[in-house]
Amino acid sequence: MAADTHVLDKPPEGAAADWTIPQHWAHYTPEEHRTWDTLFERQARLLPGRASDAYLRGLDVLKLSKPGIPDFAELSERLMKLTGWQVVAVPGLVPDDVFFDHMANRRFVAGNFIRRPDQLDYLQEPDVFHDVFGHVPMLADPVFADYLAAYGRGGQRAMELGALKHLGRLYWYTVEFGLIEEAGALRIYGSGIVSSFSESRFALDDPSPNRLRFDLKRVMRTEYRIDDFQQNYFVIPSFDELLRVTVESDFAPLYDEIMALPDIAIAQILPEDNVITEGTQAYARARAPAVVG
Repeated sequence: MAADTHVLDKPPEGAAADWTIPQHWAHYTPEEHRTWDTLFERQARLLPGRASDAYLRGLDVLKLSKPGIPDFAELSERLMKLTGWQVVAVPGLVPDDVFFDHMANRRFVAGNFIRRPDQLDYLQEPDVFHDVFGHVPMLADPVFADYLAAYGRGGQRAMELGALKHLGRLYWYTVEFGLIEEAGALRIYGSGIVSSFSESRFALDDPSPNRLRFDLKRVMRTEYRIDDFQQNYFVIPSFDELLRVTVESDFAPLYDEIMALPDIAIAQILPEDNVITEGTQAYARARAPAVVG
C-alpha cells in the first residue's frame, strides 16, 4: 500500500464523500506487517518510563501488541466501548473541514498506508504507524478523548473566524508534541514523539529544547517547524486541566487578542514564561546552515 504521496486535493476514486475509504486490511503485504512489527517492537521497549500512564494504558487495553498492522474494525469496536471513538481510513491528508467534522463526531482519521522499510526513522506524511500507534492509545483515555472531540468542534469555529493557524498550534503542541508532568517527572504523550524512536529520547533527555509550562495564549502564538525535532515542548499539569482550559475558554476574543500580537519565534523565551528547562539550542545551531562570507 505504499505510495509516493498522500496529499490530495479531492477524494480519490472509491472514496466516500467524507474522504473515508476501506482499510483493505487483507491487502497488506508480509513486508508491510513486518515494518509495523519492527517499529512497534522498538517503541514498546523504549516507552515504559517515558510515556504517560494514559498512553501506556491505552496501548494495553487496545491490544496493539498483536502482531501486524491493526484491523481498524477491531480497533474501533474496542474504542467505541471505552470512549465512543472509532478509527476510519482515509487516503492521506484530508481538507481541514473534513478533518474537523470527523474529529467533532469522534471519528479519528488514519492513513491506511505504511512507510517503506528504508523510512523507519522519518516520514513527513503521517502513515498508519504514526496515526494508530501514536494517536489511538490516547483515545482510550476518557478525558483526552473528550479533549480531541472538543478540539474538533473548536476547529469548525476557528475556520469561520479565520483562526486556523493559531488553533493548529494548539494541536501541534499538545496532540502531536505534548509533554505532561506525572509524579514529579516529565512524560510524553504527543503522537509525534511516542511514534518516533529518536524524538522519544530527545524530548526528555536532550539539553537543547525549551520545556515550558503550558499556557493557551502562549502556545497559540508560537511558531513551529514540521521537518525536525522541536525546540519548544509545552508541559501540561494534567489532561483534566487541558480539557478544562479548552472547554471553558472563549476562543473568539482570544483569537482577536492573539491576531493583534506578533508571533513568537521558535525557541524564544519570554520574561513571563514559566520555564521548566531553558534549552541550550545546541541541536538547532548544529543543524543551521553555515553562514558564508
